[in-house]
Amino acid sequence: MATASEHPPLHVAIIMDGNGRWARSRGLPRTAGHKFGVDALKRTVKGAAQAGVGTLTVFGFSTENWRRPGAEVSELMRLMKSYVDADLERLIREGVRIKIIGRRAGLSPDILGVIEQAEGRTAHNDRFLLQVAFNYGGQADIADAARTLAHQAKDGTLDPAAITEEVFKGALSTGGVSPDLIVRTSGERRISNFLLWEAAYAELVFQDVLWPDYGPDHLKAAVAEFRSRERRYGALGPDSARAAS
Repeated sequence: MATASEHPPLHVAIIMDGNGRWARSRGLPRTAGHKFGVDALKRTVKGAAQAGVGTLTVFGFSTENWRRPGAEVSELMRLMKSYVDADLERLIREGVRIKIIGRRAGLSPDILGVIEQAEGRTAHNDRFLLQVAFNYGGQADIADAARTLAHQAKDGTLDPAAITEEVFKGALSTGGVSPDLIVRTSGERRISNFLLWEAAYAELVFQDVLWPDYGPDHLKAAVAEFRSRERRYGALGPDSARAAS
């Protein structure tokens, strides 16, 4: 069997779910779950390369998360700033490039400053790509892309007849770059408005572990499950193709 190093690096996306339940089971406030969730992210990023992952996209904060209590939202914002402040120099040394996807309109100046600093200072790194979906929703991203293309068509800079799938995905905040594998933790079995366009042919793996307990071994297990599957992209698999011939 081929080892992780013999395969091309994977793009894995993770829905980091279960912080609240992890905290509640320990009699802690939800914010404590988010804090330990940041530690899980650090472990996972550090061990991703050994699992055969070259790009990791994580669902950090959704457009729907603004509906949560104000204190929890404030803590999530604080944790993002804290993560960048504490780990940016190490990520730079380790060749990690950071990209933030999602809406930036309406974010506070201090959060925008953190985003610009993280992206700017890691822009030339090429060993590993860490994408953080922040103020992101799959439906919102599709709507924003459609709005952008509609304005271009209205302005006469884009012929509507030229809008293909390739053109449309280029207007998404991800650039339409699709993950090979989407993982959700905590035992839930849904993708919750994450990478809706990009998930078209991604493999899905659901793991029964709460996010604060996650680490490199769990990621390796998800990748091993991915490697065991046959990806067809709408075509027949080898056995079906032989039977049809």
